[in-house]
Amino acid sequence: MFQIQDLLNAKGAGLAPMAGVTDAAMRLLCHEQGAAWSVSEMLSAKGWVFSGGKNRNAIDLLKRLPGEGVAGLQLFGSEPEYIAEAARQLEGAGFQFFDLNFGCPAPKITGNGEGSAMMRQPERIGAVVRALADATKLPVTAKIRSGWDADNINAVEVARICEDSGAQAIAVHARTRAQQYAGKADWQVIRQVVRAVSVPVFGNGDVRSGVDAIRMMDETGCAAVIVGRAAEGNPWVFREIATALRGEQVEPPTPQERVDMAIRHYELEKVLFGEKLAVLQMRKHIAWYVHGLKGASRFRETINALSDGAAAMDALRDFAASQEA
Repeated sequence: MFQIQDLLNAKGAGLAPMAGVTDAAMRLLCHEQGAAWSVSEMLSAKGWVFSGGKNRNAIDLLKRLPGEGVAGLQLFGSEPEYIAEAARQLEGAGFQFFDLNFGCPAPKITGNGEGSAMMRQPERIGAVVRALADATKLPVTAKIRSGWDADNINAVEVARICEDSGAQAIAVHARTRAQQYAGKADWQVIRQVVRAVSVPVFGNGDVRSGVDAIRMMDETGCAAVIVGRAAEGNPWVFREIATALRGEQVEPPTPQERVDMAIRHYELEKVLFGEKLAVLQMRKHIAWYVHGLKGASRFRETINALSDGAAAMDALRDFAASQEA
């Protein structure tokens, strides 16, 4: 049976959950490049229960691809009873563990008292974690932030509550909700959480390379790091981190490799969702894959105007040829 320690035995970084990004295609590509595990896009527990398991978007979110490795299903919600019922219904969905979202800063989530708004209600976080832990045989993890704002840094308190309530690992995004994704992550908060709990702590925030990953682990004592935005258009960051942990280095991907990966990403999205939706999904991914390459800005305009998958892939190949020229 899967155990949280299995994540640490893989000797690599995890892919952090990101709405609209970490679907099965993204998880598979990152796993192939060395991600030790991944976490799905967040799923509303209450929404799932109310829909009777028939919500199309939720069903798409649950899709998995062969070979994508260990993945957690992330749930969010503030009502323990819905978290528990969703877990009972989804325990057999094919994920290895459940993750709870107490970190999303999006206004539409926090406005309902969910996501990072829960950082202002530590006791309710405890009730939600306990409800999930009691409802499932799968391991439970939690993702938290430093706190709500600079005047309310309570990650240590929340982490202790999560541990006492049954969480087997805790991921700490070292920014407050007020920071959103801006400013510098305060890694000392991660260090404080590591010292306060006995379960594994995963550090998150400003890890963009193998050097960053090693520095975070050295400075905070965290058991592993998880990578979010740095993996957008760059699944190779996991290869870089895994090799850095072995004391080795790798060459960055070439422009051709980046374009080839974008094409493969599209093909996987097409398997998951069909051509029409795959083209729309890939617009942001392609922008990330070509970022920094010559003519990328103009090329993004070209891609965003295309609705035909074959035409978009031909444009990508032409763009790669222009880089070689």
